[in-house]
Amino acid sequence: MSGKIKYIFIATSSGEPMQSLNVASIVSGKGIEGDRYYTGLGTFSEKLKGNPAVEISLIEIEEIDKFNSNHNQQLDYGDFRRNIVTEGIKLNNLVGKIFYIGNVKLKGIRLCEPCSHLAETVNQLVLPHLVGRGGLRAQIISTNKIKIGESING
Repeated sequence: MSGKIKYIFIATSSGEPMQSLNVASIVSGKGIEGDRYYTGLGTFSEKLKGNPAVEISLIEIEEIDKFNSNHNQQLDYGDFRRNIVTEGIKLNNLVGKIFYIGNVKLKGIRLCEPCSHLAETVNQLVLPHLVGRGGLRAQIISTNKIKIGESING
């Protein structure tokens, strides 16, 4: 099973707009350099401190496009507050599994379900309509750089 990175996003702190990157430094045990969860400034940073599930989040571009189409929305890919937007790979299948983005080794921890905070920030429709399709939370096992277009292999 393989796919690729379409977009990479970070936000410097809670509530800040997501910024698109072409290349990102992925650090084992920390996250994406410069991201709110890397620096401990994310909404849930204190609550989830030390939890590998906050290191990096991914979502399928296909699910975002389907959400926008089904609900007559025009939300940007960064609006969904996930770090990596993928194409061509089913992220739900990576829960509990080791996978690679380029040379970076990761482990799928759990689904990244929409929550009330995301619904308040983005759109109330995400809560009922992205359950089971909101993406993946993963632990970063090795440190390296990733870039747009890089392959994802699971």
